[in-house]
Amino acid sequence: MTDDRDARVRFAPSPTGFLHVGGARTALINWLFARHVGGSFILRIEDTDRERSTGEMTAVILDGLSWLGLNWDEGPFFQAAGAARHAADARALVARGAAYLCFCQPAALEERRAAARAAGRAWKYEGTCRALAPGDATARAAAGEAACVRFRVPEGRTVFHDRVHGEVAVEHGEIEDFVLLRSDGTPTYQLSCVSDDLDMRITHVIRGDDHLSNTPKQLLLYAGLGRPAPQFAHLPLIHGPDKRKLSKRHGAVSVTDYRDQGMLPEAMVNFLALLGWSPGGDREVLDRRELIEAFSLDGLSRANAIFDPRKLEWLNGQHLSRRAAADLAPAVLESLAAQGLTVADLDGARRSWFLALLDSLKSRARTIPDLAAAARPYLADDFDSDDEAERRLFAETRLAGDLEALRAALAAGDWEAAQLEDTLRSTAAERGVGAARLIHPTRLALLGRTVSPPLFDVMIMIGRERTLARLKRFAERARVAANG
Repeated sequence: MTDDRDARVRFAPSPTGFLHVGGARTALINWLFARHVGGSFILRIEDTDRERSTGEMTAVILDGLSWLGLNWDEGPFFQAAGAARHAADARALVARGAAYLCFCQPAALEERRAAARAAGRAWKYEGTCRALAPGDATARAAAGEAACVRFRVPEGRTVFHDRVHGEVAVEHGEIEDFVLLRSDGTPTYQLSCVSDDLDMRITHVIRGDDHLSNTPKQLLLYAGLGRPAPQFAHLPLIHGPDKRKLSKRHGAVSVTDYRDQGMLPEAMVNFLALLGWSPGGDREVLDRRELIEAFSLDGLSRANAIFDPRKLEWLNGQHLSRRAAADLAPAVLESLAAQGLTVADLDGARRSWFLALLDSLKSRARTIPDLAAAARPYLADDFDSDDEAERRLFAETRLAGDLEALRAALAAGDWEAAQLEDTLRSTAAERGVGAARLIHPTRLALLGRTVSPPLFDVMIMIGRERTLARLKRFAERARVAANG
């Protein structure tokens, strides 16, 4: 049985772009595993691409991780700071005979690669400098001749157990003698990754399937350095609903884009966890504690995961309905402000009213902007209305008269939910129509929408003055429409 105690895992993004969905899912799986087994989650910024790496992108990545609540135990460490150690490990590999100096010029190699490509042939480095005597190679380098360092791939095959895919075997004949240090002394990904993982005592490397082809090379490096290798687990890739690799055409890609769209971090975490992992049973809505308790690498799937935006919205609605109104209020007010409505008078009883309003609306909302849009008619008289529903209702020639009669009856009675319902139903009976013939247009007049909490609770929340005023305006518009 695999011992996962005291596990040390890492998330190692490159600061050349935003924290995209795939990276966030990888970070989350590492974080869940570490929290489940009581291990450590380490953050490493792989910034060795000096031309494309930026401090701004590093800040965006940290912001995205913080929003998701993926707190790290160590770091962030920056890979570029380990350049001297990377070079020392390359020299150690040369000294052990596991690597060698290569003096082949990059331009000449590219010509041979291009010629093979034009001929429809696969190409890999032929090992031209492999047979150089170590003394000769050292003398040429000392004389100033530019050289890179290549790993000497031995004959045979590499077999390893992947915690997701099971046994994986790769013939060494498929691997070229790959570069460890470029001629300018900068390390390649393979070397810096292994060197850093050894330095950080990483016990489990959990990353995307797109890195699976790197693993045999890295296992050869561990062996060449005489060091034990960590365990590996490669996560399935994420595809869009069309089964193609997730990209911008499927919508937002950065996790912070989803934050800006009104998604809750706990919903995003829940959704990302289910991309290629299952807690077992029919459970889908889980909070962080439940995710940590249920998590196991054994639950990871080999099949590519499907990113379904509708599923994310549904989960967001589930988590939104679980949130306390007081926790939702700041985000709702911010969303209302973005829509041009600033709400300032929310002290005392007014604040209690606002929180009760959010409690009544949150179960029907999918996102924070949804909730803000639903709250707007209770806070202001300018709100959007369902134009198609209005056209259908205004086709009823007697609607204006029915609404005017209802308004008059409501104005004369007590403003309590039970009394309001009795008044509407008795008015409908007097007018010779079903109650629904008054309920639907009243809801539209008050909220601009055809779906809402119970209508009579809505009337209480909106208040007598606004309810009567909106019924009057709606009846006037219905009369104008009926008169053509």
